[in-house]
Amino acid sequence: MKVKQLYIYPIKSLRAVPISSALLTPIGFPHDRRFMLLKLRRNGTESKFQLERMTVTFFAEMGLFTQEVRLADSTFTVTYNPPSDTNSGDIGQKTLNLPLEPEIDTLEEVDVSLHGSDTRAMNVGKEINDWFSSCFGWEVMLVYLPPGNSRKVLGNLAPQNAQKKANQEAGNTAQNSWLSAVTNYVPTILQSNEPQMEEEGITFADCAPYLVVTEESVRDVSKRFPDGAKADVTKFRPNIVLEGAEAAFTEDYWAAISISPESGPGMDIILTQNCIRCQSLDIDYTNGTFAKEEKGTMLKKLMRDRRVDEGKKYSPVFGRYGFLVRKEGGTVTIGDEVSVSKRNEERTRFCACDRLDEGRRDRFTDCVADWPGLM
Repeated sequence: MKVKQLYIYPIKSLRAVPISSALLTPIGFPHDRRFMLLKLRRNGTESKFQLERMTVTFFAEMGLFTQEVRLADSTFTVTYNPPSDTNSGDIGQKTLNLPLEPEIDTLEEVDVSLHGSDTRAMNVGKEINDWFSSCFGWEVMLVYLPPGNSRKVLGNLAPQNAQKKANQEAGNTAQNSWLSAVTNYVPTILQSNEPQMEEEGITFADCAPYLVVTEESVRDVSKRFPDGAKADVTKFRPNIVLEGAEAAFTEDYWAAISISPESGPGMDIILTQNCIRCQSLDIDYTNGTFAKEEKGTMLKKLMRDRRVDEGKKYSPVFGRYGFLVRKEGGTVTIGDEVSVSKRNEERTRFCACDRLDEGRRDRFTDCVADWPGLM
C-alpha cells in the first residue's frame, strides 16, 4: 500500500487542508485541530454566558469555510464562501488571516470540554471572534489549544487503556475478550526496547491523534451512488488516506500499520478502534446545509451493512483511529510505502466513556450517547 493523501484541519470542523507531508507526533500532525469554535449563549446579561462547542454535525454552516495553510510564515487563511443559493442581502466571500501559533501571553484562558474530556484553551480575541460572528450571524468565540495543553483520551481508545483492561481480565477472558484483538499487539510494543508510550493526549480531535481510511473503502461508498457520483473523502475527516488495500473495509481488522519513508526510520501506528459515523456525511458544502435527495443519503447507505461495531451497533463504521508508537516520529509523505504489521481476528468494540476502571463490560454498549463521530 501507499500513502495517497494527507489532511489536517487547523480549526476543528471547518474544511480539510491537503498536505504533501507532515511530522508524525504523539498528539497528531502539527497544526491539526488546535483551534475550535464555540457558540456563546448568554443568560440575559453581557457578563454571563455558556460556551457551546460547534461541530459540523450540529452547525452545517461550518462546511462553508475553507482553510489554507502557509507553513513558510506559520499562518493560515480562512475563507467564508457564502451559500450558492444565497440571497442578495447575504454577505459575500470573506477571508481572514491567522497565525498557526498565536502569542498567548495576553490571551484569556477558557475552560473547554469536548465529550467530557476537559482542557484549558485560549480565547484568540475580539477582532477574530467578531469576524466569525459576522459570518455565522450569532456570537462566536475561537479558542486555541497551545503547546503543552491537551485533552485526555477517553474510553478504550488509548493503547494504555486497552492494556489496563487486558491486565484486569488476565486469566479470565484474555483469549476471547474483545480487547485481546488490540492488546495482543500493545504488550509487544510496551515490553520491547522501544521508548515507552506515555499517557496519550489529543487536541480538539474527537477521539485520537490520527484517523486512517482507505481509498478502496471510499470507492465502495461511491459505487452506492447512481450516475458515477464520487464520495468526497474529506467528509470522512481522515488524516491519512491509504491506497492499495486488498479489499474495501479490510481495515476493520487492522491492529497496526507500519509506514516506511524513503529516508529515516519506519513508523508504527497502533489502530485501536473504529470510527463511528454520523449525519455530517450528508452535509452539502456548497450551501452549508444537509444535502437533499440522493446526495443526502450517504449515512443511510452505510447503515445498511456497516453497523459492524458491537459497541455502537446502531451507527455505521468507516476508518480506524490511530496512535503513534514512538514518542518521536518521523515524516510521512504522500507515496510512502505502508504495510499492515498486525491484524485482529475480530473487530474491536468501541467505548468512548471513561469507565474502564469499573470493569463493567455490560455498560460499554450504552456509554457513547454523546458521540456524533469524528469532525
